[in-house]
Amino acid sequence: MLLSIFKLYPTDQDPVAYAIPFFILLILIEAYVGYKQQHRNYLSKDAAASIAMGIGSVLVNFVMKSLAFGVYTIVYEFRLFEIGWHWWSWVLIFFADDFTFYWYHRSAHEVRILWAAHVNHHSSVEYSLSIALRQSWGELLFKYFFWLWLPVVGFPPMMVFMMISISLIYQFWVHTELIHKFPKWFEWIMNTPSHHRVHHASNYRYLDRNHAGILIIWDRMFGTFSEELDEEKPVFGITVNIHTYNPFKIASHEYIAIWHDILRAPTLKDKLNYIFQAPGWSHDGPDLRAKVLRKTVAEKQSAVVTN
Repeated sequence: MLLSIFKLYPTDQDPVAYAIPFFILLILIEAYVGYKQQHRNYLSKDAAASIAMGIGSVLVNFVMKSLAFGVYTIVYEFRLFEIGWHWWSWVLIFFADDFTFYWYHRSAHEVRILWAAHVNHHSSVEYSLSIALRQSWGELLFKYFFWLWLPVVGFPPMMVFMMISISLIYQFWVHTELIHKFPKWFEWIMNTPSHHRVHHASNYRYLDRNHAGILIIWDRMFGTFSEELDEEKPVFGITVNIHTYNPFKIASHEYIAIWHDILRAPTLKDKLNYIFQAPGWSHDGPDLRAKVLRKTVAEKQSAVVTN
């Protein structure tokens, strides 16, 4: 049974493998343009940390993808519908995958134990294409559970993984400051660098906003959208920055923080809250959850307008 679950993922069919040279080329172009324009968006230590995280992610992902591919293949044998490989199948899976990514990504921001795995992607105070390589190691241990429903419905496992890769490729280019905004119709429908800069910002107004993969419509539909405002430039990083380039510290620091909070929590309920509540919850300190901080900003703005 174990051997049937662990099936080597066919990397030669993965679109990401063919996109890597273009990733490298775009990073070099952005670095050159940033240098000419005197942007400080390519600190060498920070870029090196992102690349190290990316390499580690590739290694972990190969194992987890192979396991998930095996599980998906077994589950697919009991599929509810016969969807197959058709042009309309790709239309369906495009929306199904993007919808799934939204909820997976949103969960990774709103459940602390999941945030512990995802936070490393937000830990840089810089913002450039190299940050797209700062991928999580821990996220890969649970990520593919979110997509398990797709082979159950009837999408072929390889189609599911190809769509996940296509989405990942799209998300690479939105990690840049060199593009301001596109025409309004494009910004209304698609995830763009402007929308994703908001997502990576630590400003209270922008926290836990714009979880989109390819389409920004899910954020608009489910109340997590925020426009990038010209009067409030995004400040990149996390609310309490970790100031390290060590990839192992980047990958583990929030897990350690959770463990310390669990040890000092007086009750089982509090211990569980430190694991499953949103980041910033505390049993004895100020409530620093994103929704509370955003509410504080809104109340201050309302008071200013009233006065």
